[in-house]
Amino acid sequence: MSGSNKKNTSSGLRGQLDWFTTVIPFICILLLCAVFMAAPEASGRILASIRFFLGDELGSYYLLIGLGMVLCSLYIAFSKYGDIRLGDQEKPEYTSFQWGSMMFTAGLAADILFYSLCEWILYAGEPRISDMGGVQDWASTYPLFHWGPIPWSFYMVLAVAFGFMIHVRKRGKQKYSEACRPILGKRTDGPAGKLIDLIAVFALLAGTATTFSLATPLLSMALGTVFHIEQSNLFTIAILVIICLVYTVTVYFGMKGVAKLAASCTYLFFALLLYVLIGGGKARYTIETGITAIGNLVQNFIGLSTWTDALRETSFPQNWTIFYWAYWMVWCVATPFFIGSISGGRTIRQTILGGYFWALAGTFTSFIILGNYSLNLQVTGQMDLISEYAASGDLYQIIITIMQTLPWAKIGLILLAVTMIAFYATSFDSITMVASAYSYKTLPAGAQPHRNIRLFWAIMLILFPIALIFSENSMANLQSVSIIAAFPVGIIMIIIIGSFFKDAGKYLEEKKK
Repeated sequence: MSGSNKKNTSSGLRGQLDWFTTVIPFICILLLCAVFMAAPEASGRILASIRFFLGDELGSYYLLIGLGMVLCSLYIAFSKYGDIRLGDQEKPEYTSFQWGSMMFTAGLAADILFYSLCEWILYAGEPRISDMGGVQDWASTYPLFHWGPIPWSFYMVLAVAFGFMIHVRKRGKQKYSEACRPILGKRTDGPAGKLIDLIAVFALLAGTATTFSLATPLLSMALGTVFHIEQSNLFTIAILVIICLVYTVTVYFGMKGVAKLAASCTYLFFALLLYVLIGGGKARYTIETGITAIGNLVQNFIGLSTWTDALRETSFPQNWTIFYWAYWMVWCVATPFFIGSISGGRTIRQTILGGYFWALAGTFTSFIILGNYSLNLQVTGQMDLISEYAASGDLYQIIITIMQTLPWAKIGLILLAVTMIAFYATSFDSITMVASAYSYKTLPAGAQPHRNIRLFWAIMLILFPIALIFSENSMANLQSVSIIAAFPVGIIMIIIIGSFFKDAGKYLEEKKK
């Protein structure tokens, strides 16, 4: 290609980009990071008070959205809207396994893996658990609730709304604001639409900038234990760079690369689960406790979903349930878009019910096998993990200790680390694809963003976690920002659902004529 052609291609690409939506949120995040580092205590207090107000005084808002979403998803699936096919093709674009593996790994798969190993420990000392009947039955049930149908319903409902927008209406803008067009009308192209997109990208950046803070210490500790490497910021950064290289190479090759990495990641995940289930020698207890937990969840689902603890006797829903709903809502900016984009050829009913199947199969299996293995160590008296956590507060070291009780512990730790790296890479693949699409003023349905734009986002999304490694206060503050950002995101989600019903109803009327 000649120099002039390269220049024209480059300038043409720059003309297609929505610089306002792309740059402003980055500047806001950078300014927030600077403020957090300059005045960590003052900014922390302010954010904590806002977060407390939203979670404590307005906590019912999150709970009602959660229950409403799961009921809405079931209504859409079994109503006339469920028959709508997402796109013109008669067969799905991806096989069931490819689609399911991409969908599961695109979300919070790395977080699911991390919490599967230890979440029951977090609940074990809560008065709520003892009030309900004890650790054995309820510390294993609440993880299934907090990572089960309600949080995944956020993804399912929005995924079909975005999928309808992309594959059926073939809208040229793949943005949050565009999904609101049936209600907002021309205001979508004005300040209201810009504000919606700014909130969405801001929430996306804040959420992804903090997600690595959760499990990166576990990765570095696991690999450090196996290879006798001392823990340091440099070692942690090296792990982040490796993750970045994996997902950057993958996303550079587009959706084919993403599909292959997701499938490989799923096989690693299965291998880890089999290793713990069979190698741990607790298969009967693990499975039976899991069946009991599922039964508890089904019998008490509505009660768990609507319990507000109005007298604040334990503040359990404020500390846990509302926190989780808000955390998943922040991630609704990226993951449902990705699920919607890969669901071409499926009906809305297949997307929702199939989505629940793959999502809950992966999530429940992870929590049941990994969580119940360590729970057995506690209830049989082999280890007192509850006391260890109460004394140290170090979940990462406790997880390493749990893994070391398994045969061939070093191999198990390596498998755990490699699986988590793959999960993070696939999650960031989907985020990179969505963020790249957000950078365009218009992007036709089925079109992929330019490789250079995907490369830009792949690098930029990893820079914040690397920078924030050096300031724990900034990390905690930015996480509070991502939770606070869930409040307006919830309002936008309601507008998107209303827009879907309006536009899908109109579409069905058009088909009758």
